Amino acid sequence: MTVRRFEDKTPEIAESAYIDDSAVITGDVVIAEDVSIWPCTVIRGDVNHIRIGARTNIQDGSVLHVTHANPEYTTSTGYPLIIGDDVTVGHKALLHACTIGNRCLIGMGAIVMDNTVVEDEVMIAAGSVVPPNKRLESGYLYIGNPAIKKRPLSDKEREFLGYSAANYVKLAHRTKADQG
Repeated sequence: MTVRRFEDKTPEIAESAYIDDSAVITGDVVIAEDVSIWPCTVIRGDVNHIRIGARTNIQDGSVLHVTHANPEYTTSTGYPLIIGDDVTVGHKALLHACTIGNRCLIGMGAIVMDNTVVEDEVMIAAGSVVPPNKRLESGYLYIGNPAIKKRPLSDKEREFLGYSAANYVKLAHRTKADQG
């Protein structure tokens, strides 16, 4: 893995986290216990901070970034990227300066833009685009471009959110053990 300091900020990574050798993590980034970061992922906390909660997995080719402070275009603080616990971020997702709640699933290739808040227990379908400044209500599936609320999650889907995160924790532990 490539971990880089940016100015006076160095990423903080929990010892139990799995970070693939091809991942790049830079700047003001905190990665919690049992997080997994998979191949070719870029996590760039250069102009604001990124926080990734426990047992979250960021799958292959995903890009995580933030927005800088600029009162003329954003805010005096910009927008960080905050990801909760037990979140599954699918392959090639783009999360930009947004807040993702706990037990969410961000589908493959989905894009979530600046200052969007995704509440707990939300699924965003593969390929969906969530424009800036949206709030996605807990307990629903969102789909499309732009993403719209499609329907409530079933009990089985809500159960799957926890299962998915736990499965990736197990896979990360197996991968670390295999790599010695």
